[in-house]
Amino acid sequence: MKRRSFLWAAASTAVAVPPAWAHHGWSSFDQERPIYLEGRVVSARWQNPHAELMIELPPDLKVPADLAKRPLPAQSAPVDGPGLLAKATVPRRNDRQWELELAPLTRMEAWKVQEIKPGTRVSAVGFTSKDEKGDAVMRVEYLFVDGKVYGLRSSPA
Repeated sequence: MKRRSFLWAAASTAVAVPPAWAHHGWSSFDQERPIYLEGRVVSARWQNPHAELMIELPPDLKVPADLAKRPLPAQSAPVDGPGLLAKATVPRRNDRQWELELAPLTRMEAWKVQEIKPGTRVSAVGFTSKDEKGDAVMRVEYLFVDGKVYGLRSSPA
């Protein structure tokens, strides 16, 4: 009888607890093909496991001519920032809204990034899924906002 009660309690708990959202690392993103996005923030979620922005792109999105020459901050992880900026292209897909996955809040704080509000204009270089199928999501490597640039792969060096 005790075993049956235990199994019933375990099964009930599994049903009652909502499923956790899957969190993914960098491996599901195509790190060989950096993309460039810019736009106006439509919504922001400033919470863990990482901050997120939803941005609306302009209809004529282009990689800025000076992107490859922009100064980048030093990070604790080895990242070829100038190489990424030089290789960045616009996405192949035509979505007007993209979700930008930023860094965990502790890293955002280390970079001293203030919470980004809707209406703010931002640009980013990062990676999307290897086949560019599914949701329009970018894992942000470099975030450009209010005249500052943040390297979100790791902490400031």
